[in-house]
Amino acid sequence: QVQLVESGGGSVQAGGSLRLSCAASGRTFSSYTMGWFRQAPGKEREFVSAITWSGGRTYYADSVKGRFTISRDNAKNTVYLQMNSLKPEDTAVYYCAADINFRTVVTGTGVDYWGKGTLVTVSS
Repeated sequence: QVQLVESGGGSVQAGGSLRLSCAASGRTFSSYTMGWFRQAPGKEREFVSAITWSGGRTYYADSVKGRFTISRDNAKNTVYLQMNSLKPEDTAVYYCAADINFRTVVTGTGVDYWGKGTLVTVSS
């Protein structure tokens, strides 16, 4: 069993930065691919980024590539999402996800564990 708790959300002006954290409980954190998703008001949840258990492979949605960076610290059971050059269209609730399978995290279908989300608001 893995529990995920996101933090770091808030309000920022366009062009600013935020760093999201997702703290995981459970001894097997280092075995899981971790990911970030987001859901804007009135829209479907969408994939943002994923990182393999070792951190050796990362994947980004085209909309955030070059602006967002995912990383993880297995010693701290935490995954991060550094968000730079934020845009108003990045406004959403951001969710952390965990699954053994990398492709499952990227697609978001059948993910084993989800956090409850943290709100990011970017004003113009």
